[in-house]
Amino acid sequence: MEMEMEMVVAVPSPEVPAEEERALIRDITVAAEAHAKEGDTFFLITHRWWQSWIDYVIQDLANSTNNGSHHHEHGSNVLRRPGAIDNTDLIDDTASEVSNMEIELHDTLVEGRDYILLPQQVWEKLHGWYGGGPTLPRKAINTGLSQTDLAIEVYPLRLQLLLAPKGEQAVIRISKKDTVGELHKKACEVFDLIPDEVCIWDYYGRTRHSLMDNLEKTLDDANIQMDQDILVEVTTDANGSLDGGCIGSIQENEYLERESTSLIADASKSGLSNENFASNNYTSRSYSSSLTQSQYLRSSNGDLDNMHGTSAMITRGSPLGLTGLLNLGNTCFMNSAIQCLVHTPEFARYFREDYHREINWQNPLGMVGELALAFGELLRKLWAPGRTPVSPRPFKTKLSRFAPQFSGYNQHDSQELLAFLLDGLHEDLNRVKHRPYIKSKDADGRSDDEVADEYWANHIARNNSIIVDVCQGQYKSTLVCPACGKVSVTFDPFMYLSLPLQFTSTRSMTVMVFTFDGSTPPTPYTVNVPKQGRCRDLIQAISNACSLRNGERLVIAEIRNHRIHRLLDDPVVQLSTINDDDHLAVYRLPKMEKKPNYIQFVHRRDDCFTTYRDNGNNISVTAWKPYGVPLLAQISRNETVTGMHIHEMVRKMLAPMQKNQESQHSVQSSVSTRTQTYHTDSTKFQLQLIDDSNTTIEQSNDTIRVPQSSLAAVIFVNWSKADLKKLNTHHLENLPEVFKYAPPAKRTRGEPLSLYSCLDAFLREEPLVPEDMWYCPRCKEQRQASKKLDLWRLPEVLVIHLKRFSFSRSTKQKLETFVNFPIHDFDLTNYIANKKSSERQIYELYAVSNHYGSMASGHYTAYIKLLDEERWYNFDDSHVSAINEEDGINCDTITMSERRLASGTWSQMRNELDIVNNGTNCCSIGHFTDGNSHKENASGHPSFAPYD
Repeated sequence: MEMEMEMVVAVPSPEVPAEEERALIRDITVAAEAHAKEGDTFFLITHRWWQSWIDYVIQDLANSTNNGSHHHEHGSNVLRRPGAIDNTDLIDDTASEVSNMEIELHDTLVEGRDYILLPQQVWEKLHGWYGGGPTLPRKAINTGLSQTDLAIEVYPLRLQLLLAPKGEQAVIRISKKDTVGELHKKACEVFDLIPDEVCIWDYYGRTRHSLMDNLEKTLDDANIQMDQDILVEVTTDANGSLDGGCIGSIQENEYLERESTSLIADASKSGLSNENFASNNYTSRSYSSSLTQSQYLRSSNGDLDNMHGTSAMITRGSPLGLTGLLNLGNTCFMNSAIQCLVHTPEFARYFREDYHREINWQNPLGMVGELALAFGELLRKLWAPGRTPVSPRPFKTKLSRFAPQFSGYNQHDSQELLAFLLDGLHEDLNRVKHRPYIKSKDADGRSDDEVADEYWANHIARNNSIIVDVCQGQYKSTLVCPACGKVSVTFDPFMYLSLPLQFTSTRSMTVMVFTFDGSTPPTPYTVNVPKQGRCRDLIQAISNACSLRNGERLVIAEIRNHRIHRLLDDPVVQLSTINDDDHLAVYRLPKMEKKPNYIQFVHRRDDCFTTYRDNGNNISVTAWKPYGVPLLAQISRNETVTGMHIHEMVRKMLAPMQKNQESQHSVQSSVSTRTQTYHTDSTKFQLQLIDDSNTTIEQSNDTIRVPQSSLAAVIFVNWSKADLKKLNTHHLENLPEVFKYAPPAKRTRGEPLSLYSCLDAFLREEPLVPEDMWYCPRCKEQRQASKKLDLWRLPEVLVIHLKRFSFSRSTKQKLETFVNFPIHDFDLTNYIANKKSSERQIYELYAVSNHYGSMASGHYTAYIKLLDEERWYNFDDSHVSAINEEDGINCDTITMSERRLASGTWSQMRNELDIVNNGTNCCSIGHFTDGNSHKENASGHPSFAPYD
């Protein structure tokens, strides 16, 4: 993969109108994404410049549709055209100085926050218009079996080449999808060597691991990782004769090892620890995975790590399990999670005994036993006599191999790591070698007890491991269709509870959606949008929720006094301008090439009253009172319509609200769409349509003038009491508020949030998020069903995760809310929906994974209670110290607890972390069973798909 990057500062071309720029980039992007393939080039562009360009072109679009006026007339509000592209904030000048790469990126860039990836055609267009640079190309590589499994390799492998015997060094970048042959060729070019006289070695830790002689194998398949060493060995002596080929020179190897040792010694003399030296030089790399199973078994039962613990001073009688973990460079998140796991008594006992007989070597969803072996080895070291800190580098190597998201030296999510470990260990230790296919049966009126036991038995038939024994519980999940009332109940396994803190960066908004073609009745949808989002975010969320078709668009209107108060048709309007007590109606309309004219049909009902005239005669007068939610239609500008056409518009929109229509409608379905057409009888109700000049619109072919309006022309629909009774007017009369407040429990300022209240919020009934729509078997449609979770079966070790981190496109925030949780007697008895068992469900805290500080500069530690001592310790990486329960555990997160059963025996419980996976605020259920990541299937219940 050629990674040459040029510092280009191009001269911008003459300006193009903003609207034309926007349209061209949109069309090019759509075309490029549709035809993306392996090998395509993409370009990094700084997010700062990209956002300024987006604001510029959207501003132009919004202003040009705002009554035809432009901000050119209001000088102070106009956003100027961005200057030249400036990608220098993505460049790490210090890294470039110490390597032979011309341009190096900062190691911690995040897509969407720091940079955007543009297809080549888009970059060339923008670069031609604005100039600037530098140009930062990256290639698309294939990451799976399918041709569509593409990813952009923003950070190709960075490898250090060591030339033997001369001792020269060079740093190169190369794609992990390049072959060993291409690495060999590049090494020869860097050092100006003859290819036939050179061989290369996998040289992690300055020790030869394997000769890289399969030139067709990719570096990914060869298990070459970021920032490792490659030994480049010249196989001829000074006289030009062969010295034995690539078998390797032991003397040269010892020379390089001595060189490495002296460097580390020098670092130690200068005050740098070995771990800091290693992390700063990026010597992270996976050990060779070519060991046979028998070698693994011997190593697992053999001596412990010679480098750690064997030379330490051992104090007789000192408690075991007080060994720290070295920080390899921002690996405190990993150390904290590991300490919580290894101090779970069931796991400590299991992995210190002979667990190898339970390793599932053939499980395609596992890691060929390697993760279980690496974890078991690490646990044994941590429970060995002695207090010398252990390096988790071999374990991190295996972890990086099977979970590349944890490679490198960036800070990660401790909860995310813990979840991966539990899932991976389960698959490596699954006792089920051949999983049977089991189809779940419907409840068919059976009791919850019977159905839950059947679901659990089916789960155990496919998933049976120490992880399931200790950590897995069961939910009762109830879904209710908002349209037909269909109830679906399933019982699903879970690995941990992910509890919200009730203070999130997202906002829940409820709207009512009306269709222009009468295909569905008015339907309420609740969506989650960014608190600081714009109208386009709301439109996108509703589009997903209601499964908007390609030929449709949405128009959002604020309704006041039964009329449209304003149309929210500007995509950049801030959602903060919409109050929670506002009422929003959303209209599904067909797309039109040009901006249409709108007609709003305002309902009025008769309100009879009696008046007295001077002559004493009583005369009954009908007064028309505005009523319900207006309907919205559109026509092309300059289009003439007839009275018949307008009447038909209204009838079509009202058809799904008509009562007793079972015999009047038919359903038409196809593979891609499902539409519902209503056939109405004109005698069912009489429409009286009145225009704004109080003229009745007759059902005729006479042309009707629709006046142009900045908002929408008004036509009144006058309803008699008799005709109004023929409609189901519930959704017309009851337009929901954007957000209905529920009175919160009173808390004085500064009072901590209770863990019980977090659990209440988690178990509260709420609508599914738009991405997880449920296919109702009765309606035959995707529905935003309401979902209620209940705890049915609790595990011995209950993992609880506090959703404390929130992520948005440009910001990362940590909720600092103090959570008050019990150290003793965490009672969940009343939260169990299964009342069959009479025993109390009480837990005791024994481990905490805690995060201090901000997300960017925070630090993880673990609080562990040694059950043999009944004493708490703080595991801060390599440093372990005793703490007092009342002083050291008053943090705002929980990790694992111990469960006291009714009989008084002890078994273990729970892990809770103070971070959130990707900032989601939905309930994370059943993440880690069946070797799987959490996804909702078409039924709306948890399903399990294997990790990639």
